[in-house]
Amino acid sequence: MLKSLKIKNVALIDEAQIDFSEGLNILSGETGSGKSVIIDALNFVLGAKADKTMITYGENSCAVVAEFDISDNSEAKAAAEEIADCEEDVLIINRRLFADGKGDIKVNGTAVTAGMLRKITAFLVDIHGQSEHFYLLKESNQLDLIDKFCSEELSVYKTEMKSVFSEYKHITDVLEDLGGDEGSRAVRLDILRFQIDEIEKAELKENEEDELLAARKKLLNQEKIFSAINNASDALNGEGGALDTLQGALHSLRSVAAFGGEFESLCDRLDSARCEIEDIYETLGDLSSEDFDEHSLEEIEDRLELIKKLKNKYGGSIEAVFAYLEKSKAEFDKLTHSDELSVEYKKQKEKLEVELYALYKKISALRRKIAEEFSQNVVSELSELGMGKARFSIEFAALPEKEECTYNSVGLDKLEFMFSANAGEPLKPLAKIISGGEISRFMLAVKTAAKAHTVSTFVFDEIDAGISGHIASVVAKKFAKIAKSVQVLAITHLPQISAMSDNSLLIYKTEEEGRTRTHVNRLGKEEKVKELTRLVGGDENSPAALEHAKNMLKQAEEYKNNLKIS
Repeated sequence: MLKSLKIKNVALIDEAQIDFSEGLNILSGETGSGKSVIIDALNFVLGAKADKTMITYGENSCAVVAEFDISDNSEAKAAAEEIADCEEDVLIINRRLFADGKGDIKVNGTAVTAGMLRKITAFLVDIHGQSEHFYLLKESNQLDLIDKFCSEELSVYKTEMKSVFSEYKHITDVLEDLGGDEGSRAVRLDILRFQIDEIEKAELKENEEDELLAARKKLLNQEKIFSAINNASDALNGEGGALDTLQGALHSLRSVAAFGGEFESLCDRLDSARCEIEDIYETLGDLSSEDFDEHSLEEIEDRLELIKKLKNKYGGSIEAVFAYLEKSKAEFDKLTHSDELSVEYKKQKEKLEVELYALYKKISALRRKIAEEFSQNVVSELSELGMGKARFSIEFAALPEKEECTYNSVGLDKLEFMFSANAGEPLKPLAKIISGGEISRFMLAVKTAAKAHTVSTFVFDEIDAGISGHIASVVAKKFAKIAKSVQVLAITHLPQISAMSDNSLLIYKTEEEGRTRTHVNRLGKEEKVKELTRLVGGDENSPAALEHAKNMLKQAEEYKNNLKIS
């Protein structure tokens, strides 16, 4: 159960510690006092999506710490022990959010993600607000509710179903890898054969594209190249060119070579330079005689276009094309020799389909049986809630034939909640006819009918909307009944429900230094009487109003004591 909630810098709450007890914890207060802020803070620490607008204006961060006693909650303890130390059966969740949108979460001091946190808190708290009305009205969620109601009996079948479906999916994937049925495999073989032939006929080579691009560039600039070669040749061996100049310089130095070794050395160096330039000149001559054929350019363009086409089809690079070729050859070889394997896997698949369909039928039969019991319980609870003429049933669609079903890991059932609030009215889909006041009572009936609670704390956020008078008293008694087996936190405006509380918490606002602040105060007996007086609309100084509040409190205590005796 939830032992305490510490809130810091959340909306209008600067700092607050709320201690909860077993049984029924009631939060009351004026409209707009900040009761919803406490639910928002609880949702936040349980792993809901963080919203930095919840941070108190002017502050850089907010934090919520929740302490749970999980000694009687084996599911929560098992989930928590996977990531944190829970030796003392205490779970402390600390979550912070900063103004920049970042935050952190710790469970018993161990850092966790929001997803990890939600796996634990799913076993701790179930919050039921007016928004859950919409949850109950969605057909997709109605099957989940029935499954939760019969979870113990259903779990064995569902575990087996998930295991068989996992194997079925594996076999299906293997068959898909083998090309599926004979016709699909033949189509795939034709595609692979074409692709392999297309790549192999191209006879691609590594680095070929770079070489072709360089050759194309050269061909496209041949006029410029010829001009450069001719100009360079003239400069080297034309009239007054470099060779003539070098020859003159060499002749001059040789005339003084006998006067020192340094002149002879310079002559050797000039002679080497002359030889190198003569070689360059001859190479330029060879280059000028190269055949720049227009047909070669056309062939290069065609080849580059082919390479581009193959790259676009098979991976974006020549290396990827080669890899695709090898992969295609391997798949082609596998499919060519897959007939025997395919036959064997198809037999396995058909066997698993028989197993799955049999499980679907067993699960459906159990769901239908439990749904009938559940609907009877709901009708009984609705009668106690002042809806004695209400009828409720759960209609299942017929299961598809084995040949028509789509195999999955949840079953084939499709159902719809059918409801009639008044005598003489036909049953119709719940979502289309139920009113606001009726849905509040219907949800309470559902929660009371679902006797096997899977969490240790229920939170009811103003689900008493649309009810008053005698029905409010009945609803209060329902809260008290639920609170005997599970901790209940409820926000309410109804005095009948507030009177039934085991722990009363008043939420109120004050204005301090020009700013509004929300506070939480645990009420003693006298303070509780005053709050009940306010809720019934009486003057707290009126003896009659005070006496009325005391009588409500006395009757509530007597009812709860009788519950303990029974």
